[in-house]
Amino acid sequence: MSHQATLEQVEKLARQLEPQESLQLIVHITERLRNAFPIAIDRKRDKERMHLARLQLANELLAEVDGLEDDSQGQTDAAEMIRRLRDERMTQICRKDA
Repeated sequence: MSHQATLEQVEKLARQLEPQESLQLIVHITERLRNAFPIAIDRKRDKERMHLARLQLANELLAEVDGLEDDSQGQTDAAEMIRRLRDERMTQICRKDA
């Protein structure tokens, strides 16, 4: 017949352990729980990895953009840009047909 100990009984026994033995018990219990719930732990690690990867990417992008000059303050002639793009495209089309 199997006898299961109650939490209260286990706590009473745990108080009788030496500190080093208590630490060993904690390690064993932690490992048992880790094996019982591996998916939850893996998801947490994956979230942390993704967060760190995003931070690294953001830092890399900031470093890359940091040296660029902001030329958005200048005047832009949209009509002229469209004409130039149209002319370039026409040139490309004519070359293909030739």
